[in-house]
Amino acid sequence: MKPVIALVGRPNVGKSTLFNRLTRSRDALVADHSGLTRDRIYGTAKADDCEFILIDTGGLTEHSDSMSDLMRQQAQLAIDEADLIFFLVDGRSGLTAADETVSQQLRNVGKPILLLINKTEGEQREMVAAEFYALGMGEPQVISATQGRGIAELMDKLKVELPAVIPFESEDEDEPDDDTIRLAVLGRPNVGKSTLINRIMGEERVVAFDEPGTTRDSIHIPFEKDDTKYILIDTAGIRRRSKVSEMLEKFSIVKTLQALEDANVVLLVIDAHQGIVEQDLHLAGLIIDSGRAVVIAVNKWDGLEQSEREWVTSNIERRLPFLNFANTHFISALHGSGVGLLFKSVKQAYASAMSKIPTPRLTRVLEDAVAEHQPPLVHGRRIKFRYAHLGGKNPPRIIIHGNQTDSTPNSYRRYLENTFRDVLKLHGTPIRIEFKQGDNPFKGRKKKPEEKKYKAQSQQERRK
Repeated sequence: MKPVIALVGRPNVGKSTLFNRLTRSRDALVADHSGLTRDRIYGTAKADDCEFILIDTGGLTEHSDSMSDLMRQQAQLAIDEADLIFFLVDGRSGLTAADETVSQQLRNVGKPILLLINKTEGEQREMVAAEFYALGMGEPQVISATQGRGIAELMDKLKVELPAVIPFESEDEDEPDDDTIRLAVLGRPNVGKSTLINRIMGEERVVAFDEPGTTRDSIHIPFEKDDTKYILIDTAGIRRRSKVSEMLEKFSIVKTLQALEDANVVLLVIDAHQGIVEQDLHLAGLIIDSGRAVVIAVNKWDGLEQSEREWVTSNIERRLPFLNFANTHFISALHGSGVGLLFKSVKQAYASAMSKIPTPRLTRVLEDAVAEHQPPLVHGRRIKFRYAHLGGKNPPRIIIHGNQTDSTPNSYRRYLENTFRDVLKLHGTPIRIEFKQGDNPFKGRKKKPEEKKYKAQSQQERRK
């Protein structure tokens, strides 16, 4: 499971700059839907072989107004989710009363803290760090998020700190069999995830209970159905029916990202009574970005009038066109209708996502697709595809080699994707198509004197 680190500090100390540097992207996930404010930003960062989830928070202030209170609440939620806290201060401004207030708040949390002194461009480390020892948080890390100064040392320090925070399990320990399907159940609160999971696992089985304060943890439960082994990944917590209180469930980006990383197939649960809402779209976007296979379960289907069912169906088609490769099932988790049929689609999606397709087969499909519909001309020259091979699975990555492939338009990429999906029967999983440009064998080679002379003569003859 990926560790979680929260960036905390007063306003304008460079938290977002550090976030963008560590995640190496300005396109980090922003939780801007109901239940989470725009003040928490999530992203994935990597230090060599150590990968972790990073949370950027709004600045903490001593002022008390509606916005400041909201930012404090969101920062506190990030701290609750975190395994480790990066406490940022401003090296140019020096130690302030606001820094001391934040440090006292963090000290009461009881979680590991690394003190980072940012904005130290052109300053001597020892001089900058001296006054911040007064905070009593140990040896500070002196960095410049803008210039990247001290980031390598910070990552080295992090690799020492994280194993003490998160005990990493051995790769051989509790490793599932290769044929075990890891199934994550995702959905916004109140769509019936817990009811569906209890239906799948059996009414009387008590598997686990998600205690208050453990909102970050996902629960993994092995089970077997129709001679197929599964590991169910539940982000809501599995409980007795008498303990289920879906109003208490909280949608957590961290839990979702961790569940997606662990899963082979995702069961996306949607409430038929409400149709597709923004939070459903947000979840669907996360699934697409992760590349995981997906099956859609439209719950609470029973009791709807025919006109309402038609509205729900058209609403799904209109708002989720990017999941048109996924099988959709209309179910009632409460009464059990349609639940058993989900597993046929889950197994089909898993088989598609984990397909091993030989290179000759992929190349033949590519050749037939090109013969049926030629790629466009680029500067008067035709894009040429030579061969295709499988570059990975879950999702399938099809690597296509050729000339001028970097000029392939998105429309033709989608055509190839649909062709591979239809011919190879890859249903329930996204497909990633990547193009590799062939190297020019003459690029960088110096021309011989006789070649230059021949070219000059040819140009003179053409002018005549």
